Amino acid sequence: MRKVADCREFPSETNCTLTISGEEDEVVRAASEHAVSVHGHSDSPELRDQVRSTLKDEGPQGG
Repeated sequence: MRKVADCREFPSETNCTLTISGEEDEVVRAASEHAVSVHGHSDSPELRDQVRSTLKDEGPQGG
């Protein structure tokens, strides 16, 4: 089952609308890199765990 990370579900100063979908490990990696580079978070195992805990299953038409 593909997973989805959606920035719209979290408040941000930039009102980010990025959605990332794919296999779970791919999405965790990409969403964590995005959180660091765009939102100023520190890359850590805790960040990746937090990202993983917010993933949702992708719907039948992607998201």
